[in-house]
Parts: sequence; C-alpha cells; structure tokens
Amino acid sequence: MRFVAIRDSIGPLCIGIDPSTDVLERWGLSDSAEGALELGLAVVSAAAERVGIVKPQVAFFERFGSAGFAALETVIGVARSEKLAVIADAKRGDVGTTMRAYATAWLASGPLQSDAMTVSPYQGLEALEPACELADESGATVFVLCATSNPDARAVQSATVGKRSLPSTIAAFARGRSSGSCSVGLVVGATRPLVESGLSIDDIEGTLLLAPGFGAQGARLGDITALFGAASRTVIPSVSRSVLESGPTGIGTAIDEHRRELGL
Repeated sequence: MRFVAIRDSIGPLCIGIDPSTDVLERWGLSDSAEGALELGLAVVSAAAERVGIVKPQVAFFERFGSAGFAALETVIGVARSEKLAVIADAKRGDVGTTMRAYATAWLASGPLQSDAMTVSPYQGLEALEPACELADESGATVFVLCATSNPDARAVQSATVGKRSLPSTIAAFARGRSSGSCSVGLVVGATRPLVESGLSIDDIEGTLLLAPGFGAQGARLGDITALFGAASRTVIPSVSRSVLESGPTGIGTAIDEHRRELGL
C-alpha cells in the first residue's frame, strides 16, 4: 500500500491544507477561490520532498462553489504530480448508489481523484461498502471516523453497541474489512488517551490510523508512542494550523520542525 511505502521512506507526517478565512487573512490572501488556490499550491510546494502526504479539507474549498472545486482540482492534481499522496478530507457518508457516487468522485479516475477519503459511519457500517469496494479496486484507502478529536464528539461516541463502545465497534469493522490491506483505516484523534475514547490498543493495532489533533490542538508529535503504543507504527499524524499559521515564508521551516519532533 502506498501509505506504508511513504511511511517507510520519507515518514508518516501529513500536512493539512485548510484555507480558512482566518488563515487566508494571515497569509494576506483574499478569502476567495483564488486565495485558496494560491495557499494550496504554496503548501504543496513546501510539502514536496519534505513529507509524503497532504490532506486538503474539502469544506474550505467547496464554500466557494464551482470556482472552489476548480481550485481544489488543481491543488490535488499538482500534489499528485509531485508524488504526494492526497487524503481528501470530505467526511462523506450515505447509502447505496449515493455512497458509490461520493466514492467515485474522490477515489476513481477523474479530476478530484485522491489516494484516500474520509467517510462518516453514521448511516451504518454496511452503508460504507460501496466506498470500500472502490478503495479495493483502486488501491486507495477509506478512513472511517472513529474517535474524533473534538470535545463535543464524546456525547455521541461514548455510546455502546451491545457490550462494545461505538468506537471499538467501528474499529472492529475496519480491521475486519481491510484484512491487513490498509484499504480501510480509521480517524482517531490524538487529543485524549485511547481509553477515554472507548478504544484499546488491541482494537486498533495493525489498522492504518489518520490522527488529527497534533500541533495547534495540543497533542505532541513526540508522544505518538505514548498515545498509541504498539499501534503507533501505523499512525499518520496530521498537522495543519501549526504549519499554516507560520505564513507563506515560514511554512517550510514549520514542516521541518515537525519532522524533527518525529525524529525524522
């Protein structure tokens, strides 16, 4: 799998591409599709040869309508031409042909084709099957929201299914569905201990993990082993604000600092 090869060569660090209103203002760019495009391309340029993975937050592009999607298409295309793996942070989720359509947009050959996408399991785990099938076919990865880093998530994610926590149930699905292929991974936030998220090391070990919450959200890259234990080898730590807030002239240095934190 591509993410395993990237981890073993250049390291697992993922850089978020989040052209929010605040970040664009900090960069001196217009809050527009044009500004989002300029920021996105600058992040890709700084990331190339420093890391292997970027993660555009789709919402910050799609808020500009068709022009925003055109900007995102360009950013994804340039990133992939630079040999960066792209995780489309789209958080899509639906049933049947609708889920297949979402997956086709982000994983199949086309202008938005990415190496992975994030999906929501709250229409039911079986509803994710069309996306999982397409990931199998295209060699891509579907990252299922499992235990997210935002504090408000606990009210929902602390629910139980039978005798298991909801996150543990989702983790069991991902582990069983991927069967070691990395076609199905999990989104597990790094801002609180696994046990507080209803997870154990056994739940997630061997599963590809996209872990937001590092940098500006408080988690430290040097603490990955302490946070994830034996599962840390398959963690893709994601940073965005702590890099983007450095501005256009400091982004490369910020990425280098995060690489050092990881011991790369």
